[in-house]
Parts: sequence; structure tokens; C-alpha cells
Amino acid sequence: MRRTRHLLALTAAVAALATACGSGEAQTPGDGGQTRVFAADNGQITIPAAPKRVIATGYAVPALLEAHAPLVGISSWKRGVPLMNAEERKQYDELPKVAGEQAAETNYEAIAQADPDLIVIGVPKPVLADIDLKRLEAVAPVVAIGPSIPSAWRELSRKQADAAGAVAGFDATKTAYETKAAGLAEKYKSVLPQLKLAHVGAYGEVAKGNFQREFNGSWGTNIAQDLGANYYGQVKVNGGGSKDVSEYPSIEELPTAFAQADAITYSVNADGSVPAPVKYVLDSPLWKDLPAVKAGKVYPLRYTEAATYRAATSTLDAVDQAFAPLLKQ
Repeated sequence: MRRTRHLLALTAAVAALATACGSGEAQTPGDGGQTRVFAADNGQITIPAAPKRVIATGYAVPALLEAHAPLVGISSWKRGVPLMNAEERKQYDELPKVAGEQAAETNYEAIAQADPDLIVIGVPKPVLADIDLKRLEAVAPVVAIGPSIPSAWRELSRKQADAAGAVAGFDATKTAYETKAAGLAEKYKSVLPQLKLAHVGAYGEVAKGNFQREFNGSWGTNIAQDLGANYYGQVKVNGGGSKDVSEYPSIEELPTAFAQADAITYSVNADGSVPAPVKYVLDSPLWKDLPAVKAGKVYPLRYTEAATYRAATSTLDAVDQAFAPLLKQ
């Protein structure tokens, strides 16, 4: 009888444990906090339900600064600094930098010293190979949530905020962006959708004699698309990630690449200055002979690095400013 009662009690305990695990919640060893299972690029990861000390790297940096996540360390993210508001910039400057601009520049000791309970790695999947995930996992649960194509920042930033338990307010910012974008799309509906556009990106390699052409879904194009812009064509060879929506022809191919463009946009810095890879194109004699250039339909776009809804709202304003001459033609 005693043995029977013992087996029944053990069976009940196992059933209760199975129910708890199936719900995605369990007791976190050590601190008694609740956990949940989170789907990340590196698998199904058990993380704190309400993280208290978060490390963010790569594209997770602007997303979690904007979401007011409980950050204790971040990677350097210089490309996003011009898009930060005063509060975000202050926090960015004050937080310990536990990694550089590249994934390979991760400071594992600094991350361990920050004593995080969650690490959010915001790099593309191929770049994960540059990070020692096992070493990081010995410090805290790691969720890798990186971009595929550039336009995926919309879903990506929400997922990063969700992992960090900081999704409150995200949807309000998203709604504000979408409302503004819809208003601008209405403003330009009579002129913009009819144009075949092309874009010169900021990541061409002058030393190699090439330039970056960005299609729909890329950094320089995806927010303009929300106003009705359409960048014709597609990459010749899908290279995965951003190379599915941009390519790097030689400068000699410029006349062929942009021959059909009714208008051309190009990426500029936050202050309006022209980055060297773009200047290389604009200074080329081949540029001056393009039909769109001769027609005066060339438009510089600022803030093309936006990777959050709040930052992208600034990009909408910049795109509106750039395209304003279209309404007068």
C-alpha cells in the first residue's frame, strides 16, 4: 500500500511538472522567477518572462533603447546615433559598450561582468558564426534575433522588444508610423506610384570600382515604398540576406542599370553630405548622361538606416522633403 501511494504521488508530481513546462512557464533556477520559451534564430530558448538585466547587440540596440528595456550593456551602433532622440542618445552614451560595430568585436568578459539575465544578439544568421554562443550561454540565456532582408526591421524590432519584456508601447509607435505613412502615400498617390525608380546605396566599394544598387525591400528603399515608391528590377543572383535586394555592379554598368529609371534616389548622411561610395557615382561622367539625371529627377534620401518605427518616422519626413518637388512638376 505504501509503495502504491508513493507511485501515485510521483505520477501526480510528474504530471504537474509536464503541465507547467507545456504552458511555457516554469521556475527559473536560483531566483524563483518565471520563464518562457522563445523562438529565436538559434532555437527555442528558455528565457526570463520579465528580464531585469539585458545586454543588446547589433540591430537590437536601437530597438531596445526605444522600447525602454532594462539594459545593462550594449554594442556600439554608430550608424543609428543620428536617428536617436535625446533620451536614447543619453542612454546610448552612458551604457557600457560590451561589443564593437562588428560581431567579432564581442567582449565576453565585459558581458559577464554586467551580470545579465538575458542577452539579445541582433545580427544576421550568417554572422552568428563570428560569436562564441556557448561562451555567452554560460553567462545568461541568449536569443539571436537578426535581420534577413533590411525591410524586416518591422517584425524584427517587435520581436526583440518582446524578448526583453519591453513590448508595451511598441504598437502605439507602430500605429503612429503607419498613420503618417498612409497620409503621405495619399499625398503622393498621383505622382509617385507611376514612376520607375532606382536607388544608389551607400555601401558600394570605390576601391573595387563598383556601386550599390538597391531594389525594393532594401535599406534605402523600403520606407520610401510606404509612400508608394516602386524600385524596378531585381538582383541577378540571390546572395541571401541584403544581397537578395541589392547588388554591386561595376561603374561601367551604370548606364544599363539605370537606363529605364524615371527618377533616381540616393542615400546621403544625416547632415545631407554625400558618402564616398555615392559621391563616386555622382562624380562619374556616366551619371550625367542618365535620362533621369538629365530630367532633373534625382532625390537624396536621409536616414536610410532606420530600424525602428520611431526612427523610421524621421525617415518618412526626410523622404517627404526629398520628393516634394514631384508635386510641383
